[in-house]
Amino acid sequence: MAEFTHIKDDKAYMVDVTQKPDIGRIAVASGKIYLRETTLEAIRKGEALKGNVLATARVAGIQGVKETSRLIPMCHPLPIGGVSIDFEDGLDENFIEAICTVKTYGKTGVEMEALTGVSIALLTIWDMVKSAEKDEEGQYPETGIEDIHVVRKEKYP
Repeated sequence: MAEFTHIKDDKAYMVDVTQKPDIGRIAVASGKIYLRETTLEAIRKGEALKGNVLATARVAGIQGVKETSRLIPMCHPLPIGGVSIDFEDGLDENFIEAICTVKTYGKTGVEMEALTGVSIALLTIWDMVKSAEKDEEGQYPETGIEDIHVVRKEKYP
């Protein structure tokens, strides 16, 4: 079994990366939110009651990337060099996929930041459209946030 680097002698600590060299790093994460076709159509047409859903989710996701070290206790604060959040429409399967790409030049990777960006973007979409998702009984039968994962992470010169 791999050794857990944040636990030593049953105590949690932040890993010391001061001796590691600064290098370019990139991480990409994605996730999906499943919604009713009528909700997706309102988003596509820009007719959601709370405004431009994807623009708001993009800004929220970028903000989430920048706040990752404040949200996840053992994450190092990193100089974020660039963030992009894109959305792909799963037309036949009633979902929107969020894809977050994060770049830095530093001592650790940015996969936690990419995962946080995707999560916050998807949660923002949900927050903006949840009232349109309820059925007659007040339930959310077709809604779900799923498959949040790291697509890739790599180093570059």
